[in-house]
Amino acid sequence: MLRDALATGNFLVIGRVGMDFYADPPGTRTRDATTMHVSMGGSAANTAAGLVKLGCKAALVTAVSDDAVGWYCEGQLDHYGIDRAHVKRVRGEYRTSLAVYETRIEEHQSVIYRNNAADFQMDVADIEAIDFTAYGAVLTAGTVFAAEPSRSAAFRAFEKAKAARLPILFDIDYRPYSWPSAEEAADVLTRAGDMADVIVGNDEEFGFMAGHIDKGLAKARALAETSAQIVIYKMGPEGAITFAEGAETRTGIYPVEAVKPTGAGDSFMAGLLASLAKGRPLKEAVLRGSACASHVVARPGCAPAMPDTDQLAAFLAAHPGPTEA
Repeated sequence: MLRDALATGNFLVIGRVGMDFYADPPGTRTRDATTMHVSMGGSAANTAAGLVKLGCKAALVTAVSDDAVGWYCEGQLDHYGIDRAHVKRVRGEYRTSLAVYETRIEEHQSVIYRNNAADFQMDVADIEAIDFTAYGAVLTAGTVFAAEPSRSAAFRAFEKAKAARLPILFDIDYRPYSWPSAEEAADVLTRAGDMADVIVGNDEEFGFMAGHIDKGLAKARALAETSAQIVIYKMGPEGAITFAEGAETRTGIYPVEAVKPTGAGDSFMAGLLASLAKGRPLKEAVLRGSACASHVVARPGCAPAMPDTDQLAAFLAAHPGPTEA
């Protein structure tokens, strides 16, 4: 059922869209900047952009502020071909998120403005208005669960997805600054993970859910044995371990000269899912996701750096291949 659903290539993506600023030219520290480059950001929107670039369809569910920044984000969603029929505008003191980050690795700084975040104003009514049968799968990241009313809306989306027999794809994506406490985050993310069919996270995120980083691998393995069909345990430069159908498969990464650390997880998810949608074997899909991640960290920007089909093919043709797992 999972493969058939993903083969539709039609994803309902729940989560935030925002505005990204980074100093230009690349390598410039924010404190030394005289020129800033602007682009679309936000993990859900980045992943949606990556999916569309790789030949899939994506509709975003979120809220943006009814102001120039929110309107910019709406225009960017149109630019990338992301369906925004489920993006609502909110007024008052709510604001679309802003990220100011540096295109540099050494002493990299990312500053995220999330006070009164507009995307947290997505509510249950927004979810009830969506016909889930129009999509093939539901994708979200952990940030959407960090505050109300977004949290209740996201859990309602999971319930509706299950009722419509749609697979739930979950990127743990733990961002401490979005949560009131680590204890609350661990509890809520664990509940969300228990409902998911595909779970992707890094070693620190699984460790966080389990109570200690040393327990993360066992947590990932347990989820694959009890509830999820696919669990991917990412280990940064050490590659990843994929748990599926009772097997554990290790894969490496595509080394590149990175210019920034941001955007890799969003691009990995897009590459993984787009590859599965095209019917590629799971191990190959994981490796293509890794290639997408490497493509993004080697270039400025996040959404603009997501590879399209031709760019991914060129990257794979030019690269000597992944590291040994």
